Amino acid sequence: MLIVEAVVLLVVLVLISNVISHYLTFIPVSLIQIALGLVIALFWEIKIPLDTDWFLLLFIAPLLFNDGRRFPKRELWQLRGPIFANSILLVFLTTIVGGYLIYLLIPRLSLSVSFALAAILSPTDPVAVQSISKRVKLPDRILHLVSGESLINDASGLIAFKYAVAATVTGVFSFSHAVGDFLYISMVGLLAGFLLMWVIEFIRHFLRQQGINDVVFNTVLQIMTPFVIYVIVEELLHASGVIAVVTAGAVSHAQGNRLVEDSPELKLVSEKTWDIIVYLLNGIVFLILGDELPIATTKIIHDVHFHTFQAVAYSFGAWVILLLIRVVWIYLYQIISKPRRPSFRVALLAGLSGVRGAVTMAGVLSLPLVTASGQAFPQRALVLFVAAGVIIISLVAAVITLPLVAPDNPVPLQTRASFTDESDNDFDDAENLEQGASERHPMSEAEARIYIMRLAINAIEEHRRIENQRAAYDLILDYQFIIRRLELTTRDDADRQRVMNDEITLRRVALKGERSAIERLYAHHQISPQAYRSAIGTIRSAVRRVDHPKAHLHFVAFRNWSASFHRTVQWLKTVIHRSQNKSSDNEWQLIDRETAKSAIKALSKYLSNDEVNSQSLDKQAVYHLVVFYRNRIERARKKQNASRSAYTKQLNQLKVIALGAERTGVQTLLESGNITWQMSGRLRQYINYSENVLMMAVNDEVDEFYTK
Repeated sequence: MLIVEAVVLLVVLVLISNVISHYLTFIPVSLIQIALGLVIALFWEIKIPLDTDWFLLLFIAPLLFNDGRRFPKRELWQLRGPIFANSILLVFLTTIVGGYLIYLLIPRLSLSVSFALAAILSPTDPVAVQSISKRVKLPDRILHLVSGESLINDASGLIAFKYAVAATVTGVFSFSHAVGDFLYISMVGLLAGFLLMWVIEFIRHFLRQQGINDVVFNTVLQIMTPFVIYVIVEELLHASGVIAVVTAGAVSHAQGNRLVEDSPELKLVSEKTWDIIVYLLNGIVFLILGDELPIATTKIIHDVHFHTFQAVAYSFGAWVILLLIRVVWIYLYQIISKPRRPSFRVALLAGLSGVRGAVTMAGVLSLPLVTASGQAFPQRALVLFVAAGVIIISLVAAVITLPLVAPDNPVPLQTRASFTDESDNDFDDAENLEQGASERHPMSEAEARIYIMRLAINAIEEHRRIENQRAAYDLILDYQFIIRRLELTTRDDADRQRVMNDEITLRRVALKGERSAIERLYAHHQISPQAYRSAIGTIRSAVRRVDHPKAHLHFVAFRNWSASFHRTVQWLKTVIHRSQNKSSDNEWQLIDRETAKSAIKALSKYLSNDEVNSQSLDKQAVYHLVVFYRNRIERARKKQNASRSAYTKQLNQLKVIALGAERTGVQTLLESGNITWQMSGRLRQYINYSENVLMMAVNDEVDEFYTK
C-alpha cells in the first residue's frame, strides 16, 4: 500500500474512531482504534508499511516535545524530587525487577528482551492519569506525584528500552560501559535540548524584530523544532534525542509564558495546531497496533513452543507484575512522605492509573526486525503481542474499576488519543485540581453561556434603532439559535419534551396566521396564482414537519438536515420563479412581510386568550418565534437592500456591543461565585475567538473595499 494512501486511510479512521467514541463513551477511544486497525487488517488485508528508522522520529519526538510544553508548575514543581524519583528510579526498578520477573514468567524470552519489554511498558499515559484523577479523587500529593511522573517517565523508559534492545541486537552488554554511556547521552541530551531550544528561540525573536512575525511562519517553525532537535542530537551528537525534545519542550513552555501578551494570536494558533498533531499521531499509533496484531498473533498461533492462551496469560501476568511494582512503590512513598497511616486503596488506585499509551506502542513497534548477526530479532512477535495485551488490559481494567470506585461520576476515561480542549485545560491547570474537585458550582458552562448570551441580546435590544433593525434582528436570531441548542443540553427529558410541545403549539398558531395572510392577499388579487401556489406549498410542508416531529433526540440532526434541505429546495424554486419573472420581487417581499405580520398577530391573539395559560408556556420559545418573524419583516423591506456596506457596519457595531456585554456577564458570574476561574477563562477564550472572527470579517471588508 502506498504511503500517501496509508496516511489518508489512517486519518479517516482516526476521525471515524472518535465519532464512534462519541456514542460509546464507556469505551476508551484507543480501544476503538485498535479494533478498527484489526478490521482493516483482517477483512481487507491492508498492511501499513513501517520503517523503524523514522518511526521514533515521527511519533516520539513531537509527542514528548508536547509533553514538555505542558509540564505543570507550582505544586508539581514543589514535588520535583519525588516526581523525578518516580519517573527515573521507578522506571529502572520496573525495568530490572519487572524484566527479571517477566523473564521467569516467559521462559522463551531472553533476559535482555525481557528487560526491553519491561522498560517500554514502564511509561504511563499522562492524559489517562488526569482522566482517572477526575473520578477517583486521589489525595493531592499522590495526584501531583503520578501526574508529574507520567510527563517525564517516557524519556527514562525509552532510554532503558534503547539499552536493552542494543544488548539484544549486538549480544554485548557491559555494565560499566552502560553507566558511562547513560551519563553521556543523558547529560548531553539535556544540555543539547536546552541550548538548541534557546538558539531557536533567539532566532525566532531576532526574526520577529526584523519584521518576520507571521503567525503561520512561526507556527511551522515551532512544529519543526522537535524533529530538528531530535535529528541533531541523535545523528550528530549521538546522545538522547528523547531527553533533548522533552527539555526543549520545557524551555519552550517557559519562553512561551513571557510571549503570551506579546503574541496572543500565535499562542492560540500554535496550541490548536499542536492539539491536531497530538490527536492524529496518537490515533494513528493505535490503528497501526491493531493492524500489526494479526501478524503477531499468526506467528504466535503457529509457534510450536506455546499456544495462544499462554500468550494471553503472559500478557495478563506482565500487567500484574507491573501493577504490583507500582502499588508497592506508591505505598512505600506514602510511608516516607507523611506520618499518617498509609492507604493501600490510594496505592492501588495510583497503580491502576498507570494506563499504558502511545509512547509504549510507538517504542515496541520500532523494534528492529533483525539483529547484528542477521538473525531475526528473538520473539519479536511475542513481545509485540504482550505489549499490546498489557496496553489493552490496562485500559480495560481502568474502565471496569473506575465505575466501581466512583459510580456516580459519568466522566469517561480519556487517553492522549482522545485529547480535547477540555482535557487540555485540565492538563494545564493540574495544580488547581484539588480546588476544582472540592467546590460545587451552581452553574454549568452551558448555563453560563446562555446567561451571557441573553445579556448580549439585551444589549442589542437597547441599541436597536429603526435604521439598524435588520442587523439587530439578524444578530439576535443567531444568538437565539445558539441559546436554544444549549438549552437542550441543560434540561432533563421531561422539561425538554414540554418545551418542544410548546414550540409545536406556537408554530401551528403562527403557520395558521401565515396561511390566512396568503389567502387574503390572493383574494384581493395582490399576488399571482403562481406565487399563491408556491407560498401555500411552503406552508403545507412546514405544517407537515410540525405535525410529525421527531421526538427522540437521536433524530435532531436528521431533522435539522431535513429542514435545511427543504429550505434550500424552496429557495431554488423561488430563484427560478423570480428569474422567469423579474417583476415578482415586490410580490415575494409582500408575501414575506404580510405573512410575518399575520403570524405575530396570531401569536399575540393566542397568548391573550383567557383559555390559554400563557405563564406556563416557554418564554424563550415565544421570544424566538417573534424575533424570527420580525427578522423576516426587516429583510422584506426594499430599502434594506440598498446599502450592503451600511448593513455590515451596523452589524459589526452591534457585535462589539454584544461582546462587551458578554465580557461583563462573565465578570459578574465570577464575582458572584457562580463560576470558577477555570470556567471564566474558557468563557473569555470563547469571547476572544468570537472577537477574532469579527476582526477577520472587518479586515476582509476593508480589503474588499480597497480592491474595488
